[in-house]
Amino acid sequence: MKKFLGIWLALSVIFSSCVSKQKYAELEEKYYTGRSRLSDLEEENDSLKNRLLRLENTHQALQKDCENLKKEHLTLKQLYNSTEQAYKNLQASYDALSQKSSAALEAEAIKTRELIRQLEEKEKRLAKERELLEKMQQDLAERSARIDELERLISEKEALLNRVKQSLTASLDEFKQQGLQVYMKNGKLYVSMQNKLLFDSGSWKLKSQGASAIGKIAKVLADHPDIEIMIEGHTDNVPYRGNQFIEDNWDLSVKRATTVVRQLLKNKNLAPERFIAAGRSKYHPVAPNDTPQNKAKNRRIEVILTPNMEKIQQLLEK
Repeated sequence: MKKFLGIWLALSVIFSSCVSKQKYAELEEKYYTGRSRLSDLEEENDSLKNRLLRLENTHQALQKDCENLKKEHLTLKQLYNSTEQAYKNLQASYDALSQKSSAALEAEAIKTRELIRQLEEKEKRLAKERELLEKMQQDLAERSARIDELERLISEKEALLNRVKQSLTASLDEFKQQGLQVYMKNGKLYVSMQNKLLFDSGSWKLKSQGASAIGKIAKVLADHPDIEIMIEGHTDNVPYRGNQFIEDNWDLSVKRATTVVRQLLKNKNLAPERFIAAGRSKYHPVAPNDTPQNKAKNRRIEVILTPNMEKIQQLLEK
């Protein structure tokens, strides 16, 4: 293109002085016409190149398909030859059997009937085993579904306890210095309160600060009706000097537990059916009863929170 343009410009310079303006205009028109034609030809050339490239790609794809068809043809031919040979072998066997005596044929027939009988028995056993396998697979699928449901329920219960734990921790933060703890243990949520927060020595009457703490616990529990609640009373190993109401540490631990239950039930949104009150006396210490500090730790009330396990129990019974 550049070479053609250069030649044309040179010719234009040489002959511009020799030709008339009309002639020059004609030549100039022919130049631009030729230039436009050249551009069209170049575009057509590019288009043809692209078309050629597509045709070559198509040709390669067709050539590959042709090779695959040849391989498939060869495989089918081999299969045909093998089948034809098997047919010839069967035909030869049939011809040989046809030449046997009637006694030999009868023996073969008896043997064949026995084989058929054995085959039918095996098919029956196989059908029973298949039926048993299908039942086992169905049972396995049902058990797997129950396990998935059980895991989902357990996960929900754990998430519920964690939410309750966060709420209780936030609500009861002011009582930490008075021996109150909130923690998880064995899949249950514990609120442990030392008696110095709740009761005077030997008493089961709630202190005002203890009543305040229990009121905050009740408020959180009222927002979570699927939580079951056990109140456990614990003492140290110092024997209780009995009176007309309380005989020993057993009575004292139970009495304190029921006092906490009654205080919780002052919240009218809590159902009594959710509660269990129990006394553990001195038999479940959290520390050795060898110092005043450890004995104070053992004198405590534990609020034990457990998610409602009815649905999980139903799954386990299945």
